[in-house]
Amino acid sequence: MRYKYILLLFIVCCTAASAQSIVWTQVQPGVWKGIVGKPEAFNLLSAAGATPYTAGLQQMGKAAFPLAQQDIAVTVADGKTYLRFPLAKAEQLFGFGLNFQTVYQRGKVLTLHVDNYAGKDNGRTHAPTPFYVSSKGYGVFINSARYINVYAGSAVRRDSKTPAEVKDRNLDKAWSSHPYSDAVEMLVPAAGVEIYVFAGPTAMDAVRRYNLLNGGGCLPPRWGLGFTQRVQRLTDAQGVADEAKAFEEKGFPLDFIGLEPGWQSKSYPCTFEWDKTRFPEPQKMVQDMLKKGVRINLWTNPYISPESPIYKSILPYTGSHTVWNGAVPDLTMPEARRIFFGELYKGKVDIGVSGYKMDEVDGGDGYLWPDVATFPSGHSAEQMRQTYGLMMQRYTYEMYHQQNQRTFGLVRASNGGGSSFPYVIYNDYYNHQDFITALINSGFAGTLWTPEVRASKTAEEWLRRFQSNVFSPMAMINAWSSGTKPWTFPEVTDQIKAFANLRMQMMPYWYSEFAKYHFQGIPPFRAMNLEPGFTVNEAKKENKKTDLEENPYEEASSKEVKDQYMAGENLLVAPMFTGQTSRKVILPKGKWYDFYTGKYAGNGEVISVNPGLDKIPVYVKDGGIIPMMPAMLHAPKAGQKVDIEVRYYGEKPGIYTLYDDDGETFNYEKGAYSFREIKVSKAGGSISPAVKGKPNNIGKVTFKIMTE
Repeated sequence: MRYKYILLLFIVCCTAASAQSIVWTQVQPGVWKGIVGKPEAFNLLSAAGATPYTAGLQQMGKAAFPLAQQDIAVTVADGKTYLRFPLAKAEQLFGFGLNFQTVYQRGKVLTLHVDNYAGKDNGRTHAPTPFYVSSKGYGVFINSARYINVYAGSAVRRDSKTPAEVKDRNLDKAWSSHPYSDAVEMLVPAAGVEIYVFAGPTAMDAVRRYNLLNGGGCLPPRWGLGFTQRVQRLTDAQGVADEAKAFEEKGFPLDFIGLEPGWQSKSYPCTFEWDKTRFPEPQKMVQDMLKKGVRINLWTNPYISPESPIYKSILPYTGSHTVWNGAVPDLTMPEARRIFFGELYKGKVDIGVSGYKMDEVDGGDGYLWPDVATFPSGHSAEQMRQTYGLMMQRYTYEMYHQQNQRTFGLVRASNGGGSSFPYVIYNDYYNHQDFITALINSGFAGTLWTPEVRASKTAEEWLRRFQSNVFSPMAMINAWSSGTKPWTFPEVTDQIKAFANLRMQMMPYWYSEFAKYHFQGIPPFRAMNLEPGFTVNEAKKENKKTDLEENPYEEASSKEVKDQYMAGENLLVAPMFTGQTSRKVILPKGKWYDFYTGKYAGNGEVISVNPGLDKIPVYVKDGGIIPMMPAMLHAPKAGQKVDIEVRYYGEKPGIYTLYDDDGETFNYEKGAYSFREIKVSKAGGSISPAVKGKPNNIGKVTFKIMTE
């Protein structure tokens, strides 16, 4: 009898807590998938509809599995999955979503939960991507649409292979409340999960493989990289025309105008109908703007007013709870999508509207659907919360793809699997320094982020915000509340115009860098930690502290860098903030040159700069090439040839690949694109000839050697 009892107890224990062995399958070069327990069919990748960009992954080539497989431990117990990944002593971690205040994530405790950012890096953010990257050159992605608890080197097991030293707090000043931890541990509230591991050999390689697994980064239309003005929320058709006219008369570039809630007859919840008093002829207004080279983007949220024409038909396919008294469509159901996105198409996309700004899909527990809500598909409220932003991006993007017209818009939430979507995240937070940290972290999260400009207390703040915004994925003033214009502060209007024109001049560079994002997975805006030669050697960090203290560069580059970043292949941007007259810039190893003048700046050192109010510090690496075009009021149209000035910096011979396609359609997916190689040295420059049968929007090419 006793034997039977012991056997029964053993069976129960094994059922309740089952250690799992993972069978790793290489699904792409350098990418492995492991399955634990019984993963849920609805996950981040399925919600996003992510399809790997196989050509890009194959081009990266093979690599070995980057971790000791025996040190990865998984357990399924009580309907939950426990994961444990090894962590070396000198290893730093990056990622875990769009964080606003921290780049280093080791030692953090996070709950990865889609939410509006509330001023604390605790995992609740607009894109809580469950993907992390190690300084040792690998990445890990957890493909689950659940709230994931993360202990990123913060928890200590009793049976650790490398236990922390026990210290006496009474007498030992080195005692710490956070002892050394040798693992990343996660709790996924599901009885199984898919795990992806990405090889390096560098951290950048791991990020690239992650983005390429998700389809490659987005490739916006050329006009999306121009300048954007979002108008005050009740602006009418005449106001739109007046806005475009003012930009033209004052000589400011403008590529699209964003209409805020007032374009709809009612909002919060939404009718999705044009307000006939403010926009009596929407099609005429949209087409008139297109003739002027200005596109229209529409704000919306997905919560359906009882007065919307689709309310009754979509009601059976909505959740149990409302948001602002609006019905919440279950976007996992084809019937709901047909009705909802059909409404976003009819009388909007089909009359020439170029994109959407999708608001309020992120969070706010006080107004969004609660976790007790139910949806007719059977997917939980939690799963819907984690994927709603993804699905809004996916299905609006598909509308435009079916039209063979590219779009570029804004969204308040994303997640793992969304790298290929042409949307930029924004929010209600407005700390300039934290905006730059978010821009840095976006490169680890497979997302884009804009440090948008809304309003400012002083002309100095206005200019400083505008300057950094120009070096971001979307150059935009969001005047939905303030009604601000680029010329709102007359005392800095000339400087604002100079930077707005610079944005347009740099379009060939930005466009080529986004092409690398799409075809190669390289984030166009990213942390210094992904730049070769920047981060101090791990052995030095661990064993040669004295050397670090004697070398200011090594000391600075070993610390968390949150206020400078790489913009494309060749540019280092170090924004200035209100009240600053000088700042320090960490220049990686290799010679660097001032972007504006070509003057030598330094090599593997920390420099102090006093740029004045007119500029922010920007540097170009040795041999760097920046293709420029003339400043234009609007982005070039398909087939419009534009002259290119190739600026070359430094002493080393430089090579750059300039991307070209029609700039507006998806024909590049069928091979209608080209990369042309630019070579420059002190002796002169050349560009490879145009490829016969491919788009060629490049006119005359000249070369400018930037010297002091």
